[in-house]
Amino acid sequence: MEQGGDKPLIEVERCGVSEMGCSDTVNWVRKLLFRRMLVGIKDGRFFLGTFHCIDKQGNIILQDTVEYRSTRCSSPSPMEQRCLGLILIPSSSRTSCHIDCSIDEKLSLLKVN
Repeated sequence: MEQGGDKPLIEVERCGVSEMGCSDTVNWVRKLLFRRMLVGIKDGRFFLGTFHCIDKQGNIILQDTVEYRSTRCSSPSPMEQRCLGLILIPSSSRTSCHIDCSIDEKLSLLKVN
């Protein structure tokens, strides 16, 4: 999935965060701060916002967030959107999580020193 030209989205779930040590995980998450994040939830909606923080339980807070959802009735656009601002997405409802970054950044995020 790509967003905005040459900046592909990196899928956060596949980066092996659970296999890292505590300090490695914190350093890895710090690299993700203030990047655009696309989060999908179980009911089919997607939220695109700036990654603000995550807690130990995996709940994510996004700021300047826009919600996207598919419209059931016939309309000119298959997706409906609305601006939400600051939101918390519980880990229990999250199905996917992607970060907007360049190819070089994607490679550096996959490596943890």
